[in-house]
Amino acid sequence: MVTAAEVHERFRPLLGPVLALAHDAGKAILTYYGGSDLHVERKADDSPLTEADRAAHHILVDGLTALDRSIPVISEEGELAPYVCRREWERFWLVDPLDGTKEFIKRNGEFTVNVGLIEAGQPVLGVVLAPALDLLYWAVAGSGTWKQERGGDPVRVFSTGRGSDEPLVVVESRSHPSPELEDFLATLTVAKRVEAGSSLKFCWVAEGKADVYPRFGPTMEWDVAAGDCVYRNSGREGTRSSPLRYNKHDLRNESFVIGL
Repeated sequence: MVTAAEVHERFRPLLGPVLALAHDAGKAILTYYGGSDLHVERKADDSPLTEADRAAHHILVDGLTALDRSIPVISEEGELAPYVCRREWERFWLVDPLDGTKEFIKRNGEFTVNVGLIEAGQPVLGVVLAPALDLLYWAVAGSGTWKQERGGDPVRVFSTGRGSDEPLVVVESRSHPSPELEDFLATLTVAKRVEAGSSLKFCWVAEGKADVYPRFGPTMEWDVAAGDCVYRNSGREGTRSSPLRYNKHDLRNESFVIGL
């Protein structure tokens, strides 16, 4: 059985280059952030697509491929390999170049660059960068979850691990409310509800800013991989459990609850 320490030693050397690529993608995104002539297209599922999405996609995919050509890359803005090929992959990158494009268009700052490394169906490295907020989270399996804000020193962060019978702070999607969410929250003692965009919701739970993140709207594996890794490694003793699984035949996720 492979230990967390062995996983850590194998993937820790990738962290520095991945952080640098995330920052490069974030800088590219910010060149479009303040412009008044942002062109927004609509993809087949009616989700928005901008020049910033494409620029970050090319930086990350090209950079990750150059880093290790043996590791395939799945990006939201790229071509998806068929499952007959993917099912043979032992490890691969899952990338969302600009998670929270709606928040980017609204210019509220709550959009992220997400890079996750999956091995044997589990996230073993995750980087979440919110470039407009100068806020960075990362985790490597076996070495905890870390936060760096405005270029300061990295700080290890921990999730609260509160039970469902305690008063809870709930973080929820700003763009995807649902009747199912309201039904679920009616079963809890909710002390406070806060909204956030992109994968920052995972990060808020990971750092104890919120206790639980329920999601009943649609997500894809690239939306959640990096944030899920950040959350899983935020336990004070050991890892936190997560219902999310990766490299499924269909990359769409079912509803999930993070934090309980």
